[in-house]
Amino acid sequence: MTKSLETKFETVIRKNTFFFFNTQFEEKYEGYLNSIREILLVLKAQIEIDGLKKEHFERLLADKENGLIALLALTGFSNEYLKRLITLARVVDDHELSKLILKQEWCKIENHEQITEWSDAKIQALIRDSNSFRKGIVNLFFEGATIPLLANTLPLFELKKLSISKLQFEVSAMIDTLVRYKEKGSYTGKTENNPETLLKSIFNDLAISFEKGDLQELIENTPNLKRSMDFIVPTKINPQIIIECSFVATTSSAQGDKAKTELSVRQLLKQYYPQAKFIGFVDGIGWYVRPNDLKRMVAAYDDVFTFHPDELNRFRQFVIKEVSHA
Repeated sequence: MTKSLETKFETVIRKNTFFFFNTQFEEKYEGYLNSIREILLVLKAQIEIDGLKKEHFERLLADKENGLIALLALTGFSNEYLKRLITLARVVDDHELSKLILKQEWCKIENHEQITEWSDAKIQALIRDSNSFRKGIVNLFFEGATIPLLANTLPLFELKKLSISKLQFEVSAMIDTLVRYKEKGSYTGKTENNPETLLKSIFNDLAISFEKGDLQELIENTPNLKRSMDFIVPTKINPQIIIECSFVATTSSAQGDKAKTELSVRQLLKQYYPQAKFIGFVDGIGWYVRPNDLKRMVAAYDDVFTFHPDELNRFRQFVIKEVSHA
């Protein structure tokens, strides 16, 4: 017999666990966390006795299963961001960075058309088997902030984590790590940190109006296929430029779906708004290392820009020309 609404309601209220946890898992995970803490305490003691030396960190990576995790915890650098940084080092031909990380000794020449991001298992295997790779990772944390390419490419929020003071366990540096860890989510979610903000500022500087959202013809004729547009210049009623933005810092199979979607949107726009230019802002290392998806993606647009300063200037001139000719 089906229980009454009141009975089911009371079950949830009276038997609520409030914050579920699995005791066995908690104990196991606490042991894992404690091992990392002990690794760092031993490392700290070694540095206090012998001074700050790269050899301490090279042994940390070589001898400890969780050595890399401990290094990341010390600096506040996330595992995912380190993977992005390794990918950057692999795909960019920068002499100073390559020399610092001993790239030629652990990274074979790769076809940029087929490059993919390395898995955690691949990175761990290199740490275990390649002395040069270990040295390169340690060099990165010691001196990465001095490399012009990284200084100009990494957000300051992340670049500050590549700091000697963190490796020395300085109190102020540890506090900095705590603060950055606490504020990471807030920092990522800030509207001002969205690259689309740059486009808004361009439109405002040029005194050119724009709108966002759905286009009326698509709502009326293809309601199941229409999609919300990032920028419509100058209005939804009379669109001259339609812009979609896709800045991707990670890689996933969803990028292939995104490319297919944009191709279908292009077909709709050419049918219902043939005079409008369909523009894409496609940027980020996530696209850089998915060349096949990238080719499909850019095929959808009449022109493609990135958020590089040179490209933003080119976009500014493009907008001025298109709007003045309308």
